[in-house]
Amino acid sequence: MDIRRFLIVLGISLVALGLLWPWLTRLGFGRLPGDIAIHRQNFHLYIPLASCLIVSVVLTLLFWLLRK
Repeated sequence: MDIRRFLIVLGISLVALGLLWPWLTRLGFGRLPGDIAIHRQNFHLYIPLASCLIVSVVLTLLFWLLRK
């Protein structure tokens, strides 16, 4: 896959994610059981492990389908 096609697909997927974000937050995306959130008095740490895995699987399938 050449770089032009990759950048176009990346741009389209970012726009789609931006448009779908209000619905994704209602579904709990970003607050899944595998996501780590630590809240202290003056310290907040958020590590979205499960959310990143889901995004990775979706993007892998998307790129695999576009490659064919």
